[in-house]
Amino acid sequence: MTIAPLFSSALAPMFEQYVNLKRSLGRRFTTATWALQSMDRFLRDHDGTYKDLTQTAFQGWCRTHEHVTSGVRRMRMLEIHKFCAYRRRTEPTCFLPDRASFPAYHQRAKPYIFSTAEIAKLLKAAETLAPSASTPLRSEITRLAIVLLFTTGIRRGELLKLTVGDYDRKEATLHIRATKFYKSRLLPINAQVADEIERYLRARTRNRLPLRPDTPLIWNARDGGRAYTGTGLLHCLRPLLKECGIRTLKGQPPRIHDLRHSFAVNALMRWYREGADVESKLPLLATYLGHGSALSTHHYLHFIEPIRSAASERFARHYGALITPPPVRKGRRR
Repeated sequence: MTIAPLFSSALAPMFEQYVNLKRSLGRRFTTATWALQSMDRFLRDHDGTYKDLTQTAFQGWCRTHEHVTSGVRRMRMLEIHKFCAYRRRTEPTCFLPDRASFPAYHQRAKPYIFSTAEIAKLLKAAETLAPSASTPLRSEITRLAIVLLFTTGIRRGELLKLTVGDYDRKEATLHIRATKFYKSRLLPINAQVADEIERYLRARTRNRLPLRPDTPLIWNARDGGRAYTGTGLLHCLRPLLKECGIRTLKGQPPRIHDLRHSFAVNALMRWYREGADVESKLPLLATYLGHGSALSTHHYLHFIEPIRSAASERFARHYGALITPPPVRKGRRR
């Protein structure tokens, strides 16, 4: 079977060279490749008008993306900018878009930070979920998903890719395999989390559901048995969020990804309260979350009120004696 090439315009060799370089560095480069393919198709379809990627061609391509949000347009334009910067290494006079003309970033959604009390309410509510033909263990699966997302901070996709064999009962670890940037990692879990997994696996045994090592941990009976989809998991969690009255400031249900933010923030808060050296702990948190460095982890560390108070109290304990108010001079109005 012949595989269609990724690119077909006059710039196809340069596009392919650029994509191959990025992938050789361990990146999937999926979103960026899509943007490059969009530009490639535009140049191919208008080869009679544009002989190269010029300012005019770039503006014409940008007009074909006016139907999407400004943030998405900016992201796609930045991918073309990076490609042009790469091309300039060998073609110094080639076109390079002016980033100052790009749309502004749209404001990121503010994450919702779950409290331990809210998680307890969700777990209690999960016990009332009724089973169905496709989800005979809907209650148990939903409970386990909440526990793992909140206590380990794994990504939704990582959770859904877990198999029974990825759980090591003896070592109390979860094997997260080849996820973002093709990295794998072993996550140690505490005894309570291990107990939750064991409880769930016993329920699968009682119901005579498959327990082969390659069977999805978050198991769905559809199509002979497969992993839950992200949408399927969301359909399990949203009714619980509504029942427990958990909403963002805008009145919307929190995202599943907010549980990952919550894990990072709660870890930070716990360290402040324990008096730990937070800066020395950040590389450990980065490794646990699957980040290449602590810089990526800072995206998840939101300075919420409990952390502000804990940080202020720590500062006061260590350095409060060095800060004294100025003396009040007699006769001076205040």
